[in-house]
Amino acid sequence: MRLVYKLLFWGLLLGASATSQAALNEEQLSRYVAPPMELGTKDNVLPVWQVLNSGGALAGYIFETRELTPIPGFSGTPMNLLVTIDTNGSFIDVNVLDQNEPVFVSGLGARPFHEFVSQYRGHSLASNIKVLPASAEKPSDSESGANTYIDGVTKATASVRIANETILASALKVAREKLANIAPKAARRPRQALFEPMQWQQLIDAGLIKNLHLNNRDLERAFYGTQFSTDDMEARQNPDALYLDLWIADLGVPSVARNILLPETLNTLQGQLADNEEPLLILANGRHQLVAQDFVRNSVPDHMGIMQQGFPISLRDADAEMAFLPTIPEFDQKMIIRVDTRYGFDPSSPWDFIIKALRKHGSFRPEIGSQDFKLTHKLDERYFEDLQENTQNFPYWLLPWVEKKVAISLLLLFLGLLSYYLYNHRQTITGPQRLAPVRFSLLIVTLIYVGWLEQGQLSIVTLLGFIRAIFQTHNFSFLLYDPISLVLWLYVLASLFIWGRGTFCGWLCPFGALQEFAHQLGQKLGIKEINLPHSTTQKLGLVKYAVLSVLVGSVFISPALSDKLVEVEPFKTAITLTFERAWPYVLYALICLFASMVIFKGYCRFLCPLGAALALGGKLRLWDWLVRRDECGTPCKLCSVTCRYDAIERQSGTIKYDDCFQCLECIEIYDDENRCVPLVQESKRREKVTFNQSLH
Repeated sequence: MRLVYKLLFWGLLLGASATSQAALNEEQLSRYVAPPMELGTKDNVLPVWQVLNSGGALAGYIFETRELTPIPGFSGTPMNLLVTIDTNGSFIDVNVLDQNEPVFVSGLGARPFHEFVSQYRGHSLASNIKVLPASAEKPSDSESGANTYIDGVTKATASVRIANETILASALKVAREKLANIAPKAARRPRQALFEPMQWQQLIDAGLIKNLHLNNRDLERAFYGTQFSTDDMEARQNPDALYLDLWIADLGVPSVARNILLPETLNTLQGQLADNEEPLLILANGRHQLVAQDFVRNSVPDHMGIMQQGFPISLRDADAEMAFLPTIPEFDQKMIIRVDTRYGFDPSSPWDFIIKALRKHGSFRPEIGSQDFKLTHKLDERYFEDLQENTQNFPYWLLPWVEKKVAISLLLLFLGLLSYYLYNHRQTITGPQRLAPVRFSLLIVTLIYVGWLEQGQLSIVTLLGFIRAIFQTHNFSFLLYDPISLVLWLYVLASLFIWGRGTFCGWLCPFGALQEFAHQLGQKLGIKEINLPHSTTQKLGLVKYAVLSVLVGSVFISPALSDKLVEVEPFKTAITLTFERAWPYVLYALICLFASMVIFKGYCRFLCPLGAALALGGKLRLWDWLVRRDECGTPCKLCSVTCRYDAIERQSGTIKYDDCFQCLECIEIYDDENRCVPLVQESKRREKVTFNQSLH
């Protein structure tokens, strides 16, 4: 064990001197500029280079994202992409220079990532680029109005989300500084100290509420001359009937919010918003539907958008419950949207609310046509004040937490249930005929829900990324992009102090659950189990610590080698990618599972580096929570012989928590009067005493 600590120490020491990849020089950059364009000079302020056209005039800019927005990926280091944009804010090209995303290094391979970034070519920063889940169907109008959709990558949702944030954030930073006509400048914020009591009509007269009124004739006029002009029979038959009566109000302005919403609603809303989110109220009557029938609350509405100075502003449904003051008119449709201010949205400057009207043409696989209607919003300057510098710090990681809130709630419920069972294990689990069904049920949830559905398999990759971040990037935000895994990590870290490493390894590891089911299958198939000698298991148990030491050292000696060595974990193949991978990786994962049929959970016990790391962390455990008797070990050895993890000392009966997976089978024996030898002897003693007393 001393050797293990020495190897870990030297690995961390080497990390202190690790350096990041240098930026491309002029000659290297010029290779990415396609003729007839050529590389110009480097900017004096930003780490960007000019791109010149054939006449020597400015045509755009080329830059590395790591120099501008170093958002860490899941390896703990930022991906580095080379982005080229023109003077109109359109992407000329995006190239991958460097990335260590586990799923793209040896999982799916790098090709899907290169194909993903190639989709940005030709798209404009002003088109509000959004990444669709790989399984989602791209809308027919995938580039019209306020939105542009690009395809995600299956099994790599979080990684492509980080890539999209990286590309857009760096390009927007350049646009703000170099393309004044592309992006708005610094924002102002509503003046919170200013409140003027007003009724509904007074709000309208003061210009604090904006209205767009459309009848069917307006709709027909918009589609006139297109192939969709005759596809709305109701509009043709009733041209003067109402199509949409739309009202927009900025709830960030106290004179608006406090004159419309009940105090309870306003307080709840303010508690739900991030510091730099601007809430907008949308009210509507008419047959136009603000959102699609399959719209999911808290997501991005596809039929609306916001543009400011020709630039798209990100928005999202606030999923807010609304209650209005009695003086507010009734509306058929109402919603509150949250405006993402990280792109420099200025509520005091004019902005346009875009509403999209859709029509279908044809009955079989109909074509979708759309027309945009615009409502301009501008309030008096006196309702706003200058925004203090450095107050706009929208968290990039917030989006997946919002999208996963239901999954997170279910996970917390599951963890709470598991905690209850473990804390009260002698009352809830280890009674006769209870342990097996309860354990089976919880492991099924771990494998199917936590592992395959929510991609919550914890991995040594995250731990190595954390170590790398300590010595290189000093940025740990990459952990926040995967809320399911982070919640699990926090729970597992807390459990180390209470129960030790076995909480994760025995109950929350999806691959561990899969191994256990494989072992049960092997027993049903009649495969003979091999029980290794105690001395052999003790020696093999040290292998996982050596594997951990090599991995930690490789992070700093050769990151590329580290990315390959982490494949000692079959988790990515069996859980993350559900065996959809190159055959050598699938074969290795299957070998690990077959081995567990013969040697119970052999990979977990002898090879798993994550298990080794958690075993070391488990030394922080504050107490020995699994009960023992004085007779355990000597003379009774039933539990030590029965323990499939060989985690009980033969002579003393002491539990070796470094090797214990908390299966609780020993506790089941402990409380079983028909199996626990001391209890059986005590029962016989009582029977003998009772019998002797009956004779007298």
